[in-house]
Amino acid sequence: MQGLMQDWPLLCHRIIDHAAIQHGNREVVSRSVEGPIHRTTYAEVRTRALKVAQRLQQEGIKEGDRVGTLAWNTWRHLESWYGITGVGAVYHTVNPRLFAEQIIYIVNHAEDKLMFLDLTFVPLMEKLQAELKTVEKYVIFTDAAHMPQTALKNAVPYEEWLNEADGDFEWVTVDENAACGMCYTSGTTGNPKGVVYSHRSNVIHSMSAIAPDAFDLSVRDSIMPVVPFFHANGWSIAFSAPMSGCKLVLPGMKLDGESIYNLLEGEKVTMTAAVPTIWLMLLAHMETNNLKLSTLRRVLIGGSACPPAMIEKFEEVYGVDVAHAWGMTEMSPIGSVCSIKPDYGTFSKKDVLAVKAKQGSSPFGVEMKIVDDSDKDLPWDGKTFGRLKVRGVAVAKGYFKEEGGKVLDKDGYFDTGDVATIDPFGTMQITDRSKDVIKSGGEWISSIDLENLAVGHPKVAEAAVIGVVHPKWDERPLLIIVPKAGENPTKEEILGYMDGKIAKWWMPDDVTFVPEIPHTATGKILKTALRDQFKDYTLPTATAAE
Repeated sequence: MQGLMQDWPLLCHRIIDHAAIQHGNREVVSRSVEGPIHRTTYAEVRTRALKVAQRLQQEGIKEGDRVGTLAWNTWRHLESWYGITGVGAVYHTVNPRLFAEQIIYIVNHAEDKLMFLDLTFVPLMEKLQAELKTVEKYVIFTDAAHMPQTALKNAVPYEEWLNEADGDFEWVTVDENAACGMCYTSGTTGNPKGVVYSHRSNVIHSMSAIAPDAFDLSVRDSIMPVVPFFHANGWSIAFSAPMSGCKLVLPGMKLDGESIYNLLEGEKVTMTAAVPTIWLMLLAHMETNNLKLSTLRRVLIGGSACPPAMIEKFEEVYGVDVAHAWGMTEMSPIGSVCSIKPDYGTFSKKDVLAVKAKQGSSPFGVEMKIVDDSDKDLPWDGKTFGRLKVRGVAVAKGYFKEEGGKVLDKDGYFDTGDVATIDPFGTMQITDRSKDVIKSGGEWISSIDLENLAVGHPKVAEAAVIGVVHPKWDERPLLIIVPKAGENPTKEEILGYMDGKIAKWWMPDDVTFVPEIPHTATGKILKTALRDQFKDYTLPTATAAE
């Protein structure tokens, strides 16, 4: 017996339709690449997205074709997503922070036919276009007045290109399981791999994301996604914000502490989201200028582990609730968000802070487990480390063009490459990447735990930990420190601060100070570069053991 409910396909254009109907006057505010603040509404975004779809169809773009975007978070980028999906095509967000060779690879691998790009990236594309085999046209996100002289093939200013459409267009209807978006992994090992999102996965993922124990979004909010749309599906905020009807504030290309602070205050932002490095800049700016936050109530931090010291500062000094999150490009990307459950009601303030430093529990639509090297399920006791596996409605089952081969186990679980614990209440904590965990004398040491502890020292700006070869213990931890400006901490100070806060055998065998730590294109610490940099490093304990 079948149910008697209507067949209403879950398509991305229904999100912007809903926003235009129910929240048509709600503002979408952007800092434009040209400079001025631009204001529009969800109703106008939908109107222009229909024109984008119409123009793409006129350009010969059809269902399943890939359309690249190389752009910051602005209203034009937002409406292009809906226009691309609305004509049945696939938006492909290109990360401009990748190496040139990687950009060439992913654009060619995706076979992008048309490229939307911001003014910022015109010089980059001019250098690369000769090696981009499939791009036939470049539409630059600007107007005729700001259009630069460019050697890009068939380049046109977006506003003039858009004006050739009258908007008399109906969204193209596709199957809800059809592809609508594509984002490539950062490719820290081997070539980047394409993750392909469906309309259905994006819609359901966004419905989960706006829930109270996730993003906690409503029509009464004003959200500013500092995380770029080209990072991990933009954390789905391009969909979840219009779905909830909240005001959307887009920061454009200016992501420094002062610019972020001015938008947070000027636009009365209540919720924001980014990686920890962004919040380090914001906190430094506020501390230097003795500033406060008047409307911000919640900050979502993900992308890499958030130090407890940062959580404590946001909450104790600025009165802002921190939600620690975790996910992957392959998960659309939200896999978990840390929400304090009633089970933690008897915990002390210090213990609650320790829980908030965890990555949290999975929303509906995500199942997770931890397993040992023989794939045996491990207990949820908050202590046992294991390989983290996931499955769910918005989790990848493979990569574009079958790169990477079969990625699911016999039960349909995807191996995240992370090592984690899960406590009895279902709260997960990433302890390391499987390739970064330090194996000392047959036991595992979490580099993330050591980094989070070290960065709590008042003289430390950033910390990284890698395993260095040891003749007796196989590997031992080396702590790499970037001091705060004007500070000169010593090895003894750092180790003294850490002493007693971790197991004795976890203590780093040495500390070294560097002016900067290398990062990936998505802002994560690039451990491969550090391991290469310190491959010949000799620990003082190694000499003693010989």
